[in-house]
Amino acid sequence: MKLRRQPDPKAEVAMTPLIDCVFLLLVFFMVSTTFNKQEADISFALPGTADQADAVEIPDEQIIQITENGNVFLNDLEYDAPTDSDMPELVKTLILFRQTAEANKVPAMITIAPEDNVKQQRVVDVLNACTAAKIANVTFAVGDDES
Repeated sequence: MKLRRQPDPKAEVAMTPLIDCVFLLLVFFMVSTTFNKQEADISFALPGTADQADAVEIPDEQIIQITENGNVFLNDLEYDAPTDSDMPELVKTLILFRQTAEANKVPAMITIAPEDNVKQQRVVDVLNACTAAKIANVTFAVGDDES
């Protein structure tokens, strides 16, 4: 007697559970994501050298020093804690500086002088403080002041 063989069933992948898993993962990552405020655009000039023939009157300028451990000094006075990223004391002082410069009809200029091994996030915190104070003229110091 001859036996009939049944054809092998074709393997199929059920797409519905796969799509459900993808949507659950998508919802999970959307809910668990934290949204950070995007950095504000700050116009600043990169340091460079240029020969100047005539003497130029330099406007009032404030120097912000950032130490390696995150301390921020404005004209040798320390502001805010190294862990404070909002820097409310520095923002308040910079706003007063900008208002004074505007009253004297002088551009408010800030020079940021970070030490060599400063974390970049701390520099960004200082730049955000300058933006909050609406100071647009921000430059960076080059090299050591001691040499």
